[in-house]
Amino acid sequence: MSDEPRLRVVLCWHMHQPEYRDLMRGDYQLPWTYLHAIKDYVDMAAHLEAQPAARAVLNFAPLLLDQIDDYARQVRGFLTNRVALSDPLLAALAGPVLPGGVDARHALLATCLRAHERHMIGRFPAYRRLAEMARWLDAHPDVMLYVGDQFLVDLIVWYHLAWLGETVRRNDVRVRRLMEQAKGYTLHDRRELLAVVGELLGGVIGRYRRLAEAGRVELSVTPYGHPILPLLIDLASAREAQPQAALPLAPAYPGGSERARRHIEEGLKVFERHFGFRPQGCWPAEGAVSMPALELLEEAGLRWAASGQNVYRNSRRPPDAAGKAPPLPDLACLHRPYTVGDGRLACFFRDDGLSDAIGFRYADWHADDAVGELIHNLEQVADACEDQAGSVVAIIMDGENAWEHYPENAYYFLSTLYRRLSEHPGLELTTFSACLDAGPPAAKLDRLVAGSWVYGTLSTWIGEADKNRAWDILVDAKRAYDEVMAEGRLDASARARAERQLAVCEGSDWFWWFGDKNPAGTVRDFERLYRLHLANLYQLLGREPPQYLSQRLSFGGGAPALGGVMLPGQNG
Repeated sequence: MSDEPRLRVVLCWHMHQPEYRDLMRGDYQLPWTYLHAIKDYVDMAAHLEAQPAARAVLNFAPLLLDQIDDYARQVRGFLTNRVALSDPLLAALAGPVLPGGVDARHALLATCLRAHERHMIGRFPAYRRLAEMARWLDAHPDVMLYVGDQFLVDLIVWYHLAWLGETVRRNDVRVRRLMEQAKGYTLHDRRELLAVVGELLGGVIGRYRRLAEAGRVELSVTPYGHPILPLLIDLASAREAQPQAALPLAPAYPGGSERARRHIEEGLKVFERHFGFRPQGCWPAEGAVSMPALELLEEAGLRWAASGQNVYRNSRRPPDAAGKAPPLPDLACLHRPYTVGDGRLACFFRDDGLSDAIGFRYADWHADDAVGELIHNLEQVADACEDQAGSVVAIIMDGENAWEHYPENAYYFLSTLYRRLSEHPGLELTTFSACLDAGPPAAKLDRLVAGSWVYGTLSTWIGEADKNRAWDILVDAKRAYDEVMAEGRLDASARARAERQLAVCEGSDWFWWFGDKNPAGTVRDFERLYRLHLANLYQLLGREPPQYLSQRLSFGGGAPALGGVMLPGQNG
């Protein structure tokens, strides 16, 4: 069997968090970047380090890289020079003084319950007992006045212990000692845990760089602010897959094509600053692509991009059949790279069934059973593609949020996945660039219908009343930005700060969460952060923020939290 061609399999993990910093003040509004870094990003690196034969693609959003680097520098500065930490949760861990007000202590208590109930709270008896008391206090907020600091200290420490990567809990003697201690943590204990956090944050980017330099992974990038490129370029692109989609009042995003180009260029610069080389590929935010977006990616020198299976389906539908159900893809046709029109950039399309099984279905399975089913399905694909040279299956998904729904942060699943795929005689773990290097040449699509990995449409970011209103508000801000830039009264530094702030406002996450289909608490967090970023943009431009930014734009509340908590980044 080893003499027969093997089915190429690419595991592509997308690492993404939006900008949680208030860029005017420098403080973090939400802690998810550093929490995912010490849990998921370190674990994902460790699993690859432990399997020398494994290969994968790791895609990084530039804003995530910058925030990890900023956190690492802050923790290092605090431990050496006592520089203040700008994340309230991390500052509470470092101490020594906890918040004194009832409201602040209550907010800290609520923050330390934002973890998966079964796998991150219930797994640890000491944390579970603290959480039970915290919930009682949550229902009786007046009692917080009488709660001592030691309860909050132990809760904060356990929250961070639960958010550590499984590979860290198993291998770091300091962490094992703190877990065995279980309670009564001192300031020295907290500082020791902070040192662990700082080491993880300071080392994680370098770990991926070393894996890439050893040829064991390919690193790719997303445009700078994680924008939906097709919508920046043309709001009406939403109607390519959904002809009846409702659009914002604004006919277009001003200067959208140039903004898309700037996000691509800046994303490449940030990536190169952190990793020391330019990437060859790109997972556009949410796998959202259009023909003009692909042209910009190719113009920037990228070799490949990837998107969703239903984008491929829609693109194979005859142009005069718009609005009708596209044909189901033939496996042999789906599992190969394509160029579009006269372009040279290769497109890979996500196998939705295989990818979503990892993201949403296998969490409660035994690792051997889950990986066994995945391999069985890959073997079926290999049979269907046996007459097609160079077939490649793209399994693309979020590299962060799925794992808290697995036991032990997917320790057993991921280690089994890499080992069994690496050892399988009929499957070859590889990367997208390696596929292009090995050939055969990509097939050709005559056209590409704008869409994303979600349903093959852009409906997650446009089309509903709250989402469209958010676009109109962004258009207003962009017009103000253009007016001020045209006046030429800002110096170079102020112009750069304003452009960076604008890029943050153009990110995909704000539009993803708006609407009534998402949990109200998460919508509230992201809606407030969006308004904060927009208000900061007006401040940087020297303009008074519009009155409507003082009022909520979206409320949400229609969807249950997945596994007890829904965290940012689940979109991909």
